[in-house]
Amino acid sequence: MHAIRFDRTGGPEVLEHVQLDDPSPGPLDVVVEVAAAGVNFIDTYHRSGLYPVDLPSGLGSEGAGTVVATGDQVSSIQVGDRVAWTGAMGSYATHVAMEADRVVRVPDDLDLEVAGAVMLQGMTAHYLSHSTAPLGSDDTVLVYAAAGGVGRLLVQLAKRRGARVLACTSTDEKAEHVLALGADEVIRYRDVDVPAAVRELTDGNGVDVVYDSVGADTWEDSLDSLRPRGLCVFYGNASGPVPPLNLQELAKRGSLFTTRPTLFAYIATHDELTWRASSLFDLIRSDQLDVLVHERYPLAEAGRAHTDLESGTTSGKLLLIP
Repeated sequence: MHAIRFDRTGGPEVLEHVQLDDPSPGPLDVVVEVAAAGVNFIDTYHRSGLYPVDLPSGLGSEGAGTVVATGDQVSSIQVGDRVAWTGAMGSYATHVAMEADRVVRVPDDLDLEVAGAVMLQGMTAHYLSHSTAPLGSDDTVLVYAAAGGVGRLLVQLAKRRGARVLACTSTDEKAEHVLALGADEVIRYRDVDVPAAVRELTDGNGVDVVYDSVGADTWEDSLDSLRPRGLCVFYGNASGPVPPLNLQELAKRGSLFTTRPTLFAYIATHDELTWRASSLFDLIRSDQLDVLVHERYPLAEAGRAHTDLESGTTSGKLLLIP
């Protein structure tokens, strides 16, 4: 098999394209031939050392493909099944082994690349809009990086839940894109005072929920954009992690709430994993959720994919095609 590995942390240049022995399944595992592996910001955090991993290491946690081997105690999945997953470290590869109960079947009428594109970003947008804050028609939300991989899906799912969506973007092109997805208003967050713009758009009240994937550069504006008792959801670190927060900052801004969720707490059981994935698959198959694959890269060009992702110039999903 071929895979991407790294034995030191750093920039995209630390990623190496190597040849390894094919994986063998454990008793409860499956081995999948990878059709597409998703590229996500968490992969850059592992590569850079922001989220430490044992080295040397594979990279990538998300993808879709076809089962080519099963462990002797696996009965729920068969060789030949089309499956998708997230949480299997080392998914930047031609083959990957993982626990059978951490994969979901992909419907025959759904393209494997599309399925692989939503397992992390899509389910993140799903839990953010359905569970971390179960949105409804009375809610107004602010979404940072609204044209990005999670952001564009979150805009659509929040609108499907009935919420009013204020979308933060960085360019005119991205603004047009998120408006076409259903966003109600666009805020060019690098060019304006975001809290002031939010207050103007909400009659001085602020929003009910802020979804902030940027982190270090935006966290204060996010808190200042909330109504009293509003919720700030920090779910990414594109500009670096949010610094340690004095809880008194929440009190003086109006008894705010904040959380730092992760996807894996929201797909901890096989039932919840299957529910979230199936919900997304059904929306895609019925043309109710638009999934944009921005670019596809050969496996050996994982470093270029990381460079493009970190540049902030991409919209939608980046995929490696082994």
